[in-house]
Amino acid sequence: MKCIEIRENGGPAVLAPAERPVPQAGVGEALIRVAASGVNRPDVVQRQGHYPPPPGASDLPGLEVAGVIEAGDAAALAECGLAVGDRVCALVAGGGYAEYCVAPVAQCLPIPKGLTDAQAAALPETFFTVWSNVFDRARLQPGETLLVQGGASGIGVTAIQLGKALGATVIVTCGSDEKCAKACELGADHAINYKTADFAEEAKKLTNGKGVDVILDMVAGDYVQREVECMAEDGRLAIIAVQGGVKSAFNAGRLLVKRLTVTGNTLRARPVAFKAAIARALRERVWPLLESGAIRPVVHATFPALQGADGWPSGAARAHALMESGAHVGKIILTWS
Repeated sequence: MKCIEIRENGGPAVLAPAERPVPQAGVGEALIRVAASGVNRPDVVQRQGHYPPPPGASDLPGLEVAGVIEAGDAAALAECGLAVGDRVCALVAGGGYAEYCVAPVAQCLPIPKGLTDAQAAALPETFFTVWSNVFDRARLQPGETLLVQGGASGIGVTAIQLGKALGATVIVTCGSDEKCAKACELGADHAINYKTADFAEEAKKLTNGKGVDVILDMVAGDYVQREVECMAEDGRLAIIAVQGGVKSAFNAGRLLVKRLTVTGNTLRARPVAFKAAIARALRERVWPLLESGAIRPVVHATFPALQGADGWPSGAARAHALMESGAHVGKIILTWS
């Protein structure tokens, strides 16, 4: 099969086409003939050498795929209501940048009716992440207020739509007025340009001084202090990335007085059983919303994975360059012929 390898740690240009044997599905696994692969920030961090795959996972980047089940564990497939030949999308711990990928059957979900392969490849990583952190860990309830840092990202556009669909008021931060406008088009109630306004002060104003109930944070660093200040009593802060730095200083007294909860989480190295539970919840609660059109994947751009252009060795390299530019709104997808 053809795939995209990280030849060495570095910039996007280190992503180059290669050939490898087709992987084999083992017990509890399915072999997927990949039509499209999602590009995510963890792929960029892995390429830079800061996020190695967990033990046993493929060294190829790529955490989500969509395509057709080519082979697999028949009993596991039947237990999940799937079969060889079904169109599925899947969350994987690595190996997604390839024409074939092995995935745990329990982490495979049928492609919602009406979605293309590229749209389906935009689902697993962000939907698993948002569900696990916003609804499972931070326990967002109808009528509460959710603040999403980075509302134009793949995670952000998913959190906006899920939050609104399940009854929350959603505030987001974005880095430009244009992205703020796009976030509001997708359903956000309010959008704050963090480059021109203090998001903490604005969030307090928008909630009439009460503060927000849940924050989904991909920044950490010095954001945490301001987040503590703009949270409501019994608020929950879910940190899922540290783009602003791994060290945070905040007023612990405010944490005590407000009875706040701070939680952190990464999904990639969690056991299959943990991710399977998320998959079941998504199939029950979220997949009907996708099939009805109440929520939808937001695909900013697609690139043929193997096709280089403009000095880039592969479409994957161009996709990573776009992600690092920050110019996208929503997901970036690789396609395989």
